[in-house]
Amino acid sequence: MALPISVIVTVLNENRSILHLLDSLAAQSRPPDEVVIVDGGSSDGTVSTLNAYAARSDMSLRVLSRPGANISQGRNAAIEAAQGQIIASTDAGVRLTPGWLQALTTPFKDPTVQVVSGFFVPDAHSTFEAAMSATVLPALAEISPARFLPSSRSVAFRKSAWQATGGYPEWLDYCEDLIFDLALRDRFGPFRFAPQAIVHFRPRSNMRAFFLQYYRYARGDGKADLWRKRHALRYLTYLVLLPALLFLTFWHSPLWLAALLAGGAIYTFVPYRRLMPMLRALTWRQRCHAVVLVPAIRLVGDAAKMLGYPAGWAWRLRHSPSKSKGIR
Repeated sequence: MALPISVIVTVLNENRSILHLLDSLAAQSRPPDEVVIVDGGSSDGTVSTLNAYAARSDMSLRVLSRPGANISQGRNAAIEAAQGQIIASTDAGVRLTPGWLQALTTPFKDPTVQVVSGFFVPDAHSTFEAAMSATVLPALAEISPARFLPSSRSVAFRKSAWQATGGYPEWLDYCEDLIFDLALRDRFGPFRFAPQAIVHFRPRSNMRAFFLQYYRYARGDGKADLWRKRHALRYLTYLVLLPALLFLTFWHSPLWLAALLAGGAIYTFVPYRRLMPMLRALTWRQRCHAVVLVPAIRLVGDAAKMLGYPAGWAWRLRHSPSKSKGIR
């Protein structure tokens, strides 16, 4: 007998995009046994739209209201309420391929599998979003399945595994899925990878929204004490190495400019490699714009991280959270 599968989602003011997700859930080749959506206090009519959809759809859809809940609290509440033994998680603002749930949950036929990683691809609607996708989103060929830690927009796990690890960390507002992934991997080992379980994810559409997103991500890293070496290397690069190369170039010898340009080429190589296939769909003007945007996006993202990380550490020093503080 097939194990019952529950899809869980958290939403907040997603009225403009929620129907895309619901329609893609309804079109799954392997329909979910139920969908549990937790609303964190929307004020734009999201709950009304969800309830109206539930009333007219054949899909089993439950909507729970948890005003003020953060993402971790919302996900834990949805999983707690879910009836399925297998939990598939995704996010509002995405579009699922018809075979997403089938590919994501088939590996659970093996009773030893506890977690399955899905994948996501960019759904760019503009030149900026194409450049953004190339700069910040990994390509499938870059993924190491044994090391990949999935976003909770495309992941599935046994409900018993969620219980065993304490759930999503409710003290953390960003990077919560990464902490949950690490807890799962520490307990159960590498995840099974299902690259066909694809979610279409639209990246941020402007630089301001991108800056805020990466500031929050880095603040979450600081709160959770993640990636110390990675952040230290970034500070070293911008605050020591780059000023030293500029000084040597302008006050010692222009030959140092070659080292500066080589560093820039290394810095942007992977984003430009990802961008190349996307350029075919763009005009020449759009291609030039995208090429210029890549280093700008990298610089803005790094600035956001360098500001967000110490803000997260300051919070951590005040609150002294424990990584083991997960569920309720």
